[in-house]
Amino acid sequence: LEFRRVLFRSRLERVPDPCAIVLFGATGDLAHRKVLPALYQLWRTNLLPHDFLVLGVARRPYTRETFRAEVRGSLSHYSRTAVDDPSLDSFLAQVSYLQGNFDDPDAFERLKLELDTCEREHGTGRNRLYYLATQPSAFPAVIAQLGRAGLSHETGVEGWRRIIVEKPFGHDMESAFRLNREVGRVFRERQVFRIDHYLGKETVRNILVFRFANGIFEPVWNRRYVDHVQITMAESIGIEDRGSFYEETGASRDVLQNHLLQLLSLVAMEPPATFGADALRDEKVQVVSSIAPMTPADVAQNVVRGQYGPGWVAATPVQGYRQEPEVDPDSETETFVAARLQVDNWRWSGVPFYLRTGKRLPKRATEIAIQFRNVPHRLFRDTSIEPEPNLLAIRIQPDEGILLRFESKMPGLGLDIRPVSMDFTYGSAFSVDSPDAYETLILDALLGDASLFARADEVEKAWGIVTPILGAWIDDVPPRFPNYDAGTWGPAEADRLLARDGRRWRRL
Repeated sequence: LEFRRVLFRSRLERVPDPCAIVLFGATGDLAHRKVLPALYQLWRTNLLPHDFLVLGVARRPYTRETFRAEVRGSLSHYSRTAVDDPSLDSFLAQVSYLQGNFDDPDAFERLKLELDTCEREHGTGRNRLYYLATQPSAFPAVIAQLGRAGLSHETGVEGWRRIIVEKPFGHDMESAFRLNREVGRVFRERQVFRIDHYLGKETVRNILVFRFANGIFEPVWNRRYVDHVQITMAESIGIEDRGSFYEETGASRDVLQNHLLQLLSLVAMEPPATFGADALRDEKVQVVSSIAPMTPADVAQNVVRGQYGPGWVAATPVQGYRQEPEVDPDSETETFVAARLQVDNWRWSGVPFYLRTGKRLPKRATEIAIQFRNVPHRLFRDTSIEPEPNLLAIRIQPDEGILLRFESKMPGLGLDIRPVSMDFTYGSAFSVDSPDAYETLILDALLGDASLFARADEVEKAWGIVTPILGAWIDDVPPRFPNYDAGTWGPAEADRLLARDGRRWRRL
C-alpha cells in the first residue's frame, strides 16, 4: 500500500493546469455515458482546476443551453454517484457547445475563435486537451483539421496541446500504421494519448504494484515455476444494439488486439528501470515484440473462433448473433476467440499464454490465472485426492481481488489433502471509493502522464499479432456458425485447444 501511495502520489497531490477540454463527438453515446460523467466526478472531488472549460463539438444544431440540459440529464442517469445540485450547477457553468462538421474547415476556424473567447472568460492559460469521442472513421478528418487550423502547435507561450484518441486505433496493421502517420504529421508523440479504458481499472494498475512491490513473487515469476497463464475476458451481454459496429470489428479487433494483449504485456513484462511512461512502455513493447506473428498453419492450430447462437443467459432466453439488429443473417463475424500465444524470451520460453474472450458467455468476468507447475515428486501417495498445482488468480472484474490457492491437510487423523484459498478482495480490504477508469485516464492525460496509454509502436506491434490471424481467416473456410449456444463457455474447439496440451480452462 505504501508503494502504491508513492507510485501514484503525483496524480493524487497535483491538480492539473488550467485548461480547456474540446470534446469532439460531444452528443454521442461515449461522451454521455463515460467522458462527461468522468469529468463531473473529477470536478466534484476537486481534482480539476478552478479555471476549466469543456467545449463540446458535434454536428447537431444545439445551443449551449440545449447541450447543458442534455448533459444534466446524462449525468443524472450515468454518474456513478448521486449528483448534487451545487456541484452539478457549477460544473455545467464550465460547459459550452459549438456546432460544426468535422470535415468543414470553417467549423475549425470558428472553433479557434470560440476557444480564444472562452479562454479569456475562463482563464484556461491556453492549455488544451482534445478528446476524440467520435466514430473512428472521423479521426483522420478531425486530426487533419486541427493541424490545418494551427490548433495543435505548442510554442512555449501558447500553452500545451494534447489529444486523446479512443480505440479502436486502426482496423488492421496497415490502417493503424497509416493513422499513426496522420497523427504524427500534426502532433508529436508526447502529445498523443491512445486510450484503452482497461488500463485505467484499479485492479489492472494493481498488477504492477503486486508484481514489483512484493519480493516473494518475483523469484517464481518465470518459466521455471509457471506452467501456463490464462487470461479471460467473458461477457454475458450480447452486442447491445451495436450490430453495425460489431460486424466491422468482431471479438479479435474489439478485445484481443487491445485489452487482452495489454493484460498479457503487464503480466509478462520485465521490471522497468523507472515508472516513467517511456520506461514502462518500452518493457511492454518488448513483450509484444517477443510474440511471433502466426502463419496460416499456426492460426489453424492455435486460434479458435466462435459465434453464439440462441440460448439461455441467467435463466433468460436470448437470440443468436445472426438474429441481432443490423447483423447480416449469414454473418461470419466472430463473437468469441481463444488463442494460444508464446512469449519467446528468456523468462517465458515454453510457457503458453491462453487468451479468450466472448459475448453471451455464462457470466461477466475478467481474470488472469497464473498456473504454477506441479510439485516435482509426489510424497503423499496415500491421499484420496491428487494434489492440485498452486494457482494465483487476479480478478479484474467484477469481484476485484487476488486469490492464491495452495494445498493443506484436512483436520483429522488421516492425511487427506485439499486445496484451500487465501482470497483478498478490494471491497472488504479498503473502504474507499475506487475511481472509474475514465476518471483515472483523463486525469493522467491532463497531468501529461502517458504511463497508462498505448504508444504508437505498441499499437502497431499488437496489430502485427492480430492481422495475420484475420488474414488467415479470410483465406480459410469459416466454421459452421453458430458454433456455441448463448450461455455456454464457447465452442468445443476452445476446450480442445487446451486439452491437446493436457490442460483445461479454469472455471470462473
